[in-house]
Amino acid sequence: MDVSVVVPTLNSRDRLAACLDALAAVSPTEIIVVNGPSVDGTSGMVRDRADVDVLIELDDRNVNVARNAGLDRARSDVVAFLDHELLVQPGWLDALREGIAEADAVTGPVRKRLDVGWTAEGVEERDIRGRTVSYFNAGNVALRREALEAIDGFDEYLVVGGARDAAHRLAGQEFEVAWAPEMTVALEGEFAGPRPTVRADGGSSRDWTWRYRSLAYRLVKNYGVRPSVAFRLVRHAVGDAAASLREVATGEGVPSRWFGNGRDVVSGLVRGIRDGQQARLRDRSPRRNPNGWSSRADRAVSAFDRR
Repeated sequence: MDVSVVVPTLNSRDRLAACLDALAAVSPTEIIVVNGPSVDGTSGMVRDRADVDVLIELDDRNVNVARNAGLDRARSDVVAFLDHELLVQPGWLDALREGIAEADAVTGPVRKRLDVGWTAEGVEERDIRGRTVSYFNAGNVALRREALEAIDGFDEYLVVGGARDAAHRLAGQEFEVAWAPEMTVALEGEFAGPRPTVRADGGSSRDWTWRYRSLAYRLVKNYGVRPSVAFRLVRHAVGDAAASLREVATGEGVPSRWFGNGRDVVSGLVRGIRDGQQARLRDRSPRRNPNGWSSRADRAVSAFDRR
């Protein structure tokens, strides 16, 4: 089974080099690096590697744009997405192939080295309006091309939350996301520190505006303006407000910051609800993705293809 691996990156040359070393050791069908506007010599390092099949240069920092740009060049029937700071472990590709043979998408654990041992993600599922949504980490996932085409790739409106939005849309069309415990990637050693400048799909816990803008957008876009959606949004906001208030009470935060965070949450919610409703009206099809893979063809500034 052919597997194309897309690795988005931005200003993380050393992390990316370690990622590619581990990836080359398992020998996928092709490796595609999508480089944002890096200024640390990433392009030269990638061009010098014989194990990278395609290098795509972008002028956009949005990781969902990078993922769709990788899709533009991928030739395999199965496309995997790998975070540039993660190292695939032995058996990763075999587990991927076994999992995708029985499902439309497959994901696995991300292990992180701590002083007391290792931690790993587990399966996360939610039942929302009759759908069982299986979330996945877009830094360690593989999808069949027909599933990617059905949801039109990733939503480029989103700065954070692109993978969670894709999970809702896969569930909406009854695509199955499988969990493969042996499809393991690891964050370890010198790379276990602060995250690089490509934002994680969940976003920073302190980036309140985009966190709630993304949450409101994807819920409204996928399910409409409904009481159950409003309840979920209010529940998230109240939970975060209570946690921030506890920080103020213990001296770890200040009241002015608490009020500022509240303003950011409200701003994010209002804009996300508005834009989510507009997106729902623009694309009434099951894919719910007016800003998706097929929406444009001008993502790449240049491409270096050695195939």
